[in-house]
Amino acid sequence: MDIARAHQEFLRTRIFPGLDGLRCLSIVLVVAYHVSGAHTGFLGRGYLGVSLFFAISGFLITSLLLREREAHGQLSLARFYGRRSLRIFPLYYAVLGAYVVLATFFEKGAQEKADFFANLPAFLTYTSNWFVPLEENKRVIFYFAWSLATEEQFYLMWPGVMRLFRRWGAPLFMAGLLVASLWAPWARETGRLDDSLLWVRILASFSPPICMGCLAAYALHSPQAFKWVYRVLGHTWVPLLALALVLLAVATDGTPFWLTSLVMTALVVSCCLRTGHALMPVLTLSWVRYVGMISYGIYLLHMIALNLMRRVAPGQGFALYFPLTMALSVALAGLSYRYFESRFLRLKERLAAGPAPAAASQVAPSPAPASSPSP
Repeated sequence: MDIARAHQEFLRTRIFPGLDGLRCLSIVLVVAYHVSGAHTGFLGRGYLGVSLFFAISGFLITSLLLREREAHGQLSLARFYGRRSLRIFPLYYAVLGAYVVLATFFEKGAQEKADFFANLPAFLTYTSNWFVPLEENKRVIFYFAWSLATEEQFYLMWPGVMRLFRRWGAPLFMAGLLVASLWAPWARETGRLDDSLLWVRILASFSPPICMGCLAAYALHSPQAFKWVYRVLGHTWVPLLALALVLLAVATDGTPFWLTSLVMTALVVSCCLRTGHALMPVLTLSWVRYVGMISYGIYLLHMIALNLMRRVAPGQGFALYFPLTMALSVALAGLSYRYFESRFLRLKERLAAGPAPAAASQVAPSPAPASSPSP
């Protein structure tokens, strides 16, 4: 395909069907990790499924914002925050409320219960990635909220940066943040930075895959950069190769995190560059897309499902707990999506419509892509 035509087709694409399939992969990795309790090998690095979520989020959110600015001449922060709030807050706070009830009436560990309520302000304010540490061999109730805090902080910061810098300022800012996000955790682990300082924990909490996803969106939006990216990642077989590299990186202990983040970003980009690639038949299977569509609910509810399975069938292993936890999580998330979240999503879609595009003499309009409501 002619590259200029491919770029126009990319900009016209309103739905990236492969992203829900990638979300499905992400949530399966995360659930498998928590069910297994492993610390090495493929299952022991399943937590990296969160990094794939981050790469998707950085890429998709930035693409949406760039296209909104092209279509309307500016970014509406109020509409953006309204859309994100309607998508994220209702289920998050509903599940957190459920955890408060469960911890109050059913948690048998006195220390774990006390720690949960001590950590509750951080969970309520999306700052648990700064204030709730994970200690080895210690159970921290609702700890998985750290990733949602990271996402929310990204949502709060990045649209304002994009609105402030209309041209190269925003990607340069994000490139600097990427360098900081790779350096700070290393400096903290090697003792070059004091982990007791809040600014150090904040600096170390930035996510490289989110940063890479944002930069990739800028590259694909630019006609010049798109040509280079398309020549490398636009072949039909590249998504299959990228998936293999992602699974290899997850399965191999010691794979550098920057490399894992890079191949995950390449997987996301290659799946959005064209619709006829080798992975598309799998990523667009109806059940795969469904699991990806409700993955936010699965992420929030899977620990409740896992703990219920452990109570119902104590002493069992991964072979039983994983399919049962996954099935129950999908069922709970599906019910939540249909009967609870959908009410807020309808309001979100009204906000997504936005005002009429700016006049053609002011900006060349380009339709914004729709995506499934998962973040």
